[in-house]
Amino acid sequence: MSKTALLSALLITAVALAACGKKEAPPPPPAPVAAAPAPVPALAPVGVVVGDILLGKAIGPDKHVVEVFETFAPRDTIHAAVNSMGIGNATLKAKWTYTKDGKTVPIKNDAMTIVSTGPATNEFHISKPDGWPTGDYMVEIFIDDKPAGTRHFTVK
Repeated sequence: MSKTALLSALLITAVALAACGKKEAPPPPPAPVAAAPAPVPALAPVGVVVGDILLGKAIGPDKHVVEVFETFAPRDTIHAAVNSMGIGNATLKAKWTYTKDGKTVPIKNDAMTIVSTGPATNEFHISKPDGWPTGDYMVEIFIDDKPAGTRHFTVK
């Protein structure tokens, strides 16, 4: 064998041996896993807000009116059950008025401070042992001096 042929054979053998011992390229690293989405932050409490305002002649131990009325007799005690929701401290106010012949007369103003931790019912009431005059009445409810609702009622 000539030198050139020997050299070629050695070169082919070396390439063949190198190919057999060749390590495969390492697999590519795994794609990064997407991070879990950040949790949605809880809504900040909006404070205390007034829901329903219901009128009745009597209330139960839970301060809810037993039966809703819009018309009352002169000697009835008139209850306003004020449902609220939210968390925080607030001042509830009730302004009771009477209107007859176009004139509005204040009857009573009430206020209470509440510490709310969720849904609650608070109660205001008016009574007059010698009887209310017949006519149109109204109770306005305020929360922290902001109007929260109005209920009209009649005494017959």
